[in-house]
Amino acid sequence: MSYTRNEQDIRSQGAYYSTGLRSYLTKVYNYMALALGVTGLVAFLTVFFGLFQVIYSNPVLSLVVMLSPIVLVFYMSFRLQSLSAQSTVTIFFLFSVLMGLSLSYIFIVYTAENIARAFFITSIMFGSMALYGNTTKKDLTSMGSFLIMGIWGLIIASIVNLFLGSGPLYFAISFISVIVFTLITAYDAQRIKDVYYRYNDGSEVATTKLAILGATNLYFDFINIFLNLLRLLNLFNSRD
Repeated sequence: MSYTRNEQDIRSQGAYYSTGLRSYLTKVYNYMALALGVTGLVAFLTVFFGLFQVIYSNPVLSLVVMLSPIVLVFYMSFRLQSLSAQSTVTIFFLFSVLMGLSLSYIFIVYTAENIARAFFITSIMFGSMALYGNTTKKDLTSMGSFLIMGIWGLIIASIVNLFLGSGPLYFAISFISVIVFTLITAYDAQRIKDVYYRYNDGSEVATTKLAILGATNLYFDFINIFLNLLRLLNLFNSRD
């Protein structure tokens, strides 16, 4: 069977994107999984070696630890074009270490059983929605816009509840958060593919930096599902 030059170019480009996309997605999920592993290990070791008391007994130090991951993410996002691939990877894993320090409290507040159960359920929910986002032909852009508005609503409700201290509102925020971040996982998984097609120039540097950006989004989705599930499990167990 013969093809015109144009048809051959299209087929060649399709093969390139297919192979490149698989490699890119593998990087995204590998980086995310490694970052989660680093965060979990650092959180555990922080409590095991007694660093938790050192950090959270100092209000200034605890505030720095809690806010520094967000600062790093903003810095990485705004400077992504000028950063080297190695610098982007370094910042990403420094971010995961700082997240481990800030999340170490879960080993104090929650039981090992609830932590393991929440992680297992989160993994299933996250994996299912990421697979859906990667394979669906449906455009999830409109759903994503709606869910992002939902996240802002949850943030506002959480701030309000800091002053109200309402148990029912706390439960509602946690429950809705699980739903919202589970759904937004599918949106982010699809958007990560769109970003690759739109901005990747075929270089290893661009692929690595885009993969780190995608891994960061999915990392936040996973962590938010996990933490809110953990809160719900703790509420259910406290009622028994």
